[in-house]
Amino acid sequence: MPDAHDERSGNGSRAAAISNGTVRLLNEYTGRGPTRARTYINDQLVSIVLRDGLTKGERSLVTEGESALVLDMRKAFQRTMRDDLVALVEDVTGGTVIAFLSANHIDPDIAVETFVLEGNHEEEHA
Repeated sequence: MPDAHDERSGNGSRAAAISNGTVRLLNEYTGRGPTRARTYINDQLVSIVLRDGLTKGERSLVTEGESALVLDMRKAFQRTMRDDLVALVEDVTGGTVIAFLSANHIDPDIAVETFVLEGNHEEEHA
């Protein structure tokens, strides 16, 4: 069940919308969404932590020692989903994504999707 967290007050509904949208997209692309998603929004950084997202088939591959194959497949899904994920974050935040980073971990089953939004570069060095 997606839940939302935000470092700045007033962004809880935006964080929830990003969590819910990300779970929906993962379900559409992989056939199964994660059981938990939590979005963190802080200045120009949006990060989503997703838990328990591997499919039954991927878990079977991991059991058979094919973790590297599963991670490669997940990278392929993330490349394929990139435009939809970026559009979701831009629509919800009203910002422009200038960088998208994505990573998966097998045990525990955790993925992180991180977006950097365009902002005032002087503030970034503070």
